[in-house]
Amino acid sequence: APRKLNDFKFVDDVENAIKILKSTGYYLIVVTNQPDVGNGLMKKEIVESMNNLMMTRLGLDAVKVCYHSQKDECDCRKPKPGMLLESSRELGIDLKESFLIGDRKGDIVAGKSVGCYSIFIDNGYSKSEQPSTADFVASNIKEAASHILSYIT
Repeated sequence: APRKLNDFKFVDDVENAIKILKSTGYYLIVVTNQPDVGNGLMKKEIVESMNNLMMTRLGLDAVKVCYHSQKDECDCRKPKPGMLLESSRELGIDLKESFLIGDRKGDIVAGKSVGCYSIFIDNGYSKSEQPSTADFVASNIKEAASHILSYIT
C-alpha cells in the first residue's frame, strides 16, 4: 500500500472499468480499510488526498474509510459490513441488488454478509486471502466490470 501521494497509482484499466460501471446507473463507492493511519504509520491527510484524487478522476459517488487498526475491533473494518451498511443508509442502496468487487477475503466476506453479489479479483495474494464464497472470480477490474454488465443485461 502506498504511504505517499506520489506513490499512489491507479490499477490498469480502472478508468475504463469505472466508465462501464457508471453506464449502469449504479452508485460507485469505495470501501477501504486503512489501518496504517490507526497504527500511526501514515497520516490521515495523505489517505484523504488519495481519496479525493479517486473521487475526482474516477467520478466516484463516495469513499468510505475505516482508519482503525486491526486490534480496535470496530464495526466498520471489513470483513464487518459497517461501511456497506452506512453507504446503504446514506444513499438508499438495496445491498441485495448490489455488487461488491474486492481483492481480499475480507471484502468478499463483508459483501456476502449483506447479500451483495461479490466478485473477487485474484491478484495472486496468498491462498489465505482467497475466499471460497465469491460469486465470480475475475483476473482484473476490467473483467469484473464486463461480468457485471453481462450479468445485469
